[in-house]
Amino acid sequence: MPHRAGMRPGPAPETGALTVPVRGELDDAGGQELIAVVVAHLGSPEPPPAVRLDFRELEGVDPLGLAALLMIHRHTSAAGAVLRLDNRPRSLERLLRQTNVLDHLTAAEAGRTGPGG
Repeated sequence: MPHRAGMRPGPAPETGALTVPVRGELDDAGGQELIAVVVAHLGSPEPPPAVRLDFRELEGVDPLGLAALLMIHRHTSAAGAVLRLDNRPRSLERLLRQTNVLDHLTAAEAGRTGPGG
């Protein structure tokens, strides 16, 4: 069984941003776990100013995983946190472009220099 998203989230001491590694398949189960991790941190007494999803070890995304990313964006926006999608593999970049959600999910990323942030 592949590793799921959200296994070892942690705050970056210098910025307070929450970094969540997304590993394996981002599908229904992984997406739900990822949403739960992000929502729990956003609801904490000191919510992070930014949520960074690190896709370095992503193996694939299905439609329910994409829906999870949109839900996470909804939660981060409501909390006033910036969502960053780091180290996006080409396959994820292509999916986000084909579904016309790349700009929606990355609009708050200031000074992006290319795929992967």
